[in-house]
Amino acid sequence: MAVKFAGTMNAINRGLDATKPAKGADMIEDWEAALAETDVPGAKGILRDLGSLRKQLEKDAPDADRVHALLHRLGVATTKIADKADKSQDKLKALGEALTEAGEEDTDEEEDTAAAAAPQRARKKK
Repeated sequence: MAVKFAGTMNAINRGLDATKPAKGADMIEDWEAALAETDVPGAKGILRDLGSLRKQLEKDAPDADRVHALLHRLGVATTKIADKADKSQDKLKALGEALTEAGEEDTDEEEDTAAAAAPQRARKKK
């Protein structure tokens, strides 16, 4: 499983946009095989989301919003099951946090610095 962690974390660190969808689908198949053998509460939900993500990546034009939502959900679920895992708790937590960030990364709105500098509450008092 160490190879799966390393490969997935390398892909996340390089930027998921730089990873070819077919390579991502292959990594997901590896994780599906590994998780199918575990009996950790929450693993079945992760397996469902991995399947959905794999199907998106196998499409000619994956739905970016759906992919980001799935990455975020997978990250949250992975972080939750990390404490229940017999081995690799730290690696699972790191993977979960990285997936959560990758899922949120492109879906966050751009920061409105003008609004942040003059919040509504402050303007109403004047």
